[in-house]
Amino acid sequence: MRIAQHSWTASSGWMGTALDHPDQVQLVLYFAATEVTGAASPEIALKALYPQARILGCTTGGEIFGTEVLDDSVSAVALHLEKSRIQVAQADISAPEQSLTVGKALASALPAKGLRGVFVLADGMLTNGSALIAGLRRVLPESVTLTGGLAGDGALFRRTLVGLDEPARSGVAAVIGFYGESLTFACGSVGGWERFGPERLITRSADNKLFELDGKPALDLYKRYLGEEAANLPSSALFFPLTIRPAHDETSAVVRTIVGIEEDTQGLVFAGDIPQGHIAQLMRGNFDDLIDGAGQAGEAAVGDGGTRLALLVSCIGRKLLLGQSSCEEVEEVAGRLGPDAVLTGFYSYGEIAPHGFTGRCELHNQTMTVTTIGEK
Repeated sequence: MRIAQHSWTASSGWMGTALDHPDQVQLVLYFAATEVTGAASPEIALKALYPQARILGCTTGGEIFGTEVLDDSVSAVALHLEKSRIQVAQADISAPEQSLTVGKALASALPAKGLRGVFVLADGMLTNGSALIAGLRRVLPESVTLTGGLAGDGALFRRTLVGLDEPARSGVAAVIGFYGESLTFACGSVGGWERFGPERLITRSADNKLFELDGKPALDLYKRYLGEEAANLPSSALFFPLTIRPAHDETSAVVRTIVGIEEDTQGLVFAGDIPQGHIAQLMRGNFDDLIDGAGQAGEAAVGDGGTRLALLVSCIGRKLLLGQSSCEEVEEVAGRLGPDAVLTGFYSYGEIAPHGFTGRCELHNQTMTVTTIGEK
């Protein structure tokens, strides 16, 4: 495996040294701030460097380049798999209700023979991540490692873009299938947030929308906790994610983050499903626990060592809370992975990875998710 990193900023333009034999590079991944996708034209610049490569990227809440956390930039990585191959597929999505069907279609476009891992990127505003994963899982072999993330737009929640061999645009979901017996995958996904306040029963919800907790309007509950910050919804709700679990199962809890509000229905829109009858509890974070959680995710993704690509997908809520200390969580991951791992990634509206306890792929929020890919 050979890897090269590239970056773009308005002040420096494109930086980085292309791999030798660029025509042998199969894949280039990029992660870009929404406002700079046009200025940097990443799909054009990267295709010029690597004419035979498939170019896949998305918009972000912040870009991860090595151990740096950047804004208003592009972070890209070129990958030459020496013993393996890839296949890609994309589908349009115009509403969250299409997510299950889109997931099944994407998985069906990837031949099952020799498939070892799948990395998915999807529009973070138009996708129900839980349903997308359910669709993918219905078709993909159980042995396949499934990870990825939902595109972001900082704390603005206006538009999220994904592009496969074309300029990034709204309404796209795409997958990369990795094929070959030499491939190795490892992943970890850990939050570090703490629960507080009473557990509450989800008494009215539909798909990824929550209307009532304990029979009371969910939006009112958040406004009460946020106080003056309620005027900044939905971004201010990122500081208070929700953990949900089945009523009689404390081991399958996942975290959900708000991506929108509906004043007329007093509802909250989340990145993934909020099943009626589940138990919900508010969460809050502190610096030390979040950074330690990132380190645990890195430790779980160490794998077999050696040269490997490390894809980091962290949540925009973590970045907003950590602020300028965001680089510390990335440095913590890098320290656990060791010097042979090449880090790239982005801050997202949802992380896709196996659940730490059940092993079943889920949509997560407010986690640091790390996927390492290597070749034996």
